[in-house]
Parts: sequence; structure tokens; C-alpha cells
Amino acid sequence: MTALAQPPAGTEPTRRAGRGFVAALTGANLGLCVAWFGPLQLLLAKQAAQLTPHHKTSTLALVTGLGAAAALIANPVFGALSDRTVARVGRRIPWVAFGLAVAAAGLAVLARAPSAPVMAIGWCVVQIGSNAAYAALTAAVPDQVPTRQRGTVGAGIGVAAIVGVLIGTGLATVAGGLTTGYLACALFSVIAGVPYLLMRRDLRLDRAQRPPFQWRRFLAGFWRSPRRYPDFGWAWLTRFLINLGNSICTMYLLYYLTDTVHYRGDADTGVLILTALDALTILIAALIGGIWSDRTGERKAFVVWAGIIMTAATVLFATIQTWPGAIAAALILGIGYGVYTSVDFALITDVLPTAEDHGRDLGVINIAGAAPQVLAPAIAAPIVAATGGYTTLYLAAAAICLAGSLLVRRIRSVP
Repeated sequence: MTALAQPPAGTEPTRRAGRGFVAALTGANLGLCVAWFGPLQLLLAKQAAQLTPHHKTSTLALVTGLGAAAALIANPVFGALSDRTVARVGRRIPWVAFGLAVAAAGLAVLARAPSAPVMAIGWCVVQIGSNAAYAALTAAVPDQVPTRQRGTVGAGIGVAAIVGVLIGTGLATVAGGLTTGYLACALFSVIAGVPYLLMRRDLRLDRAQRPPFQWRRFLAGFWRSPRRYPDFGWAWLTRFLINLGNSICTMYLLYYLTDTVHYRGDADTGVLILTALDALTILIAALIGGIWSDRTGERKAFVVWAGIIMTAATVLFATIQTWPGAIAAALILGIGYGVYTSVDFALITDVLPTAEDHGRDLGVINIAGAAPQVLAPAIAAPIVAATGGYTTLYLAAAAICLAGSLLVRRIRSVP
């Protein structure tokens, strides 16, 4: 399939996206999520414990924090570059291909990392590549999917995220070691992205449509004034808060099971079980929430209640620190996060300021998903060190999730 002609600036798509395009887009997102969450859920924690057994918590915090910092820069920059890309195959596809290749190379570095510094470098490369591809993929949605279909597409992306967590954790668990675990995640991510690349369905930017490049204008474009675009600002803040609460909740799950729950079996298996249960409820909730939101035309109510459900699950992690309690919390968290991921994505695409800058603006929004990975370790590590446990940590995460969900009501332009 050839690239599509670029519509005039300020126009929105009206033709429904076909099932093939949605399936390929979902598959590419699935591959990226495996590249992210296989390491984040298990491999990085195990590698930190192996390389620095007496400082595993601080090493994990440093590595994930540096990687998230790289993502903070990479996502909006590559999104903006994709807005300006002139290529026969379109303006997004080249960056998807580039990003998948770079992310796979970073995972290969991690597979053979002999020290914590090399581990940090490898994870930063993974984050740069995966965020380059992710910025281009998310921009393709408002480019080619009409508003009335974005909840359903968002549900597919949400499903891809959680299935990616499950597959990534599964590959990391059954691969038999760090090296094979990282390489399995790399191979899967590349293969999953191939159908999207082969479809060659993309918007093409003509050279005459691209304004001259100026560094000052390029850098200034990343700032969207909350006064001029208040709904865009509130959407960014609420996504940041809910993702921060969720990141705090899940980042130390392996240590939570070993140090607080005192899980009797293999902790890796415990993480996999909780991830599978979480995945099941997210799958169901994302599909129901996204489709239901499209049919009713409502966005905010779904996002608010999803955040409240996530808050309840996090409180459960804090107060009932047993294996049955962890199972119940994982199931409830999956319900809330499933609805949140599908409907919040649709809400955000509905408040983007300009059609010609989808990549850049979504890159700025995606900072709200990456920044919590920087801040979560900085918040979590001192709390765990000061309290000697995870009760205070999870209660703090619950308060953050609740604030993010309630502030969604400040968005005015979306029902």
C-alpha cells in the first residue's frame, strides 16, 4: 500500500481506519511494550541484583531514571522530526523502522552488560529507540483515525501494552537467563513491527508544506502555554500524576513480594502470576471501556472512575500485604488501568492543539508517561529506606492517583 497524501493543515480524518491498519498498529505497539516491560518488570531488577547485590535498589533507580530521562528527550524530539520528515513512504514509518532497530541494539548491549554503567548505557539506547518509534506510532492515530473511533483504537493500544507486559515478563522468566531474556525481547519487538512497516500506510508530507528549519522555532514549539491551551495542560498534568502513581506501585513489585509479602515460592514466578492476572483484567476492561466510550461519546467520566479504581487497588497493596491481598490488588488495578489507558488516549488526541504538529504535541504529552519513571525511583527509594517497608510508599502512590483522576474534571472541551 502506498503512502497517503497529506491533508491540509488543521483538518482531521473522517474515514474509519480499516481493521488491517489497526491490527498492524496494535502489533507494532505490542513489540515496543515487550522491549520496555520485559526489562522493567524483571530483567533490570535481576541484573541490578546480580551486578550490585548490596546496592540493588539504588542501581535499579539510577538505571531506570537515566533511561527515563533519555525518553523524556527522545519522544518529543523524534515526534517533531517525524512531523517534518519528507519521504516517499510517509513521515512516520521511517522513524518506526529506525526506532525498532535502535531499541533492539540497546537490548543486545544489555544482554552482555558486564557492569552497572554499561547496563545504564544499554537501557538509555533502548529508551531512545523505542521512544522514537512510539512517538511516530502514536502520531499516526490522530493522523488517520477519526475522533469517533479513537476509543476503540486506544483500547487496542492499551491491550498491546498489557499483553506486552505479560509477554515480556514471560520471555524474561522462561528464557533461562539475562542474555537470552534480553535477546528474546529484542527479536519479538522487531518481528511484531514488521507488518506495520510493510503496510506502507502513512501520510506523506510534500516539501512545499514543510516550513524552513530554524532552531529557535523548533525548540520553542515544544512549549504549549497552559493559558492558551488549558485543556492540553490539564490532560498533560493528569496523565503525569496517574502514571506517577502507577509507576511507584509497580516498579518495586519484585522487592515487594520478597521483602514484605515474603512470597514462599520463586519471586520471579510471583511477579509473572500477578502480571498475568493484571493483564487479564486490563484486556477486558480496555476493550469494554474504549468501545463503550466511543458509543456514548463520553471520555472524562471513564477516566475519572478509572483513576479512582486504581487508587483503591494501591491502598489495598498498602494495607493487606499478603499474597491473596496482592492478587486482589492486581485484579482491581487491572480494571482501572485498562479503562484508563484506552479512554485517556482518546481524550488526549481530542485536545491536541493543531493537526500539523501531532507528532510534536503527542511527544510532549508522552513526557507525562516517561517523566514518572524518572521521579518514581527518586520518590520511592527514600520512602522505602526511611520507613523500612512499602506501606507509606503505596499510600503515597494512592494519593497521587486520586489527585490525577479528580483533576481530569478540569478539562472543558471534551465531554
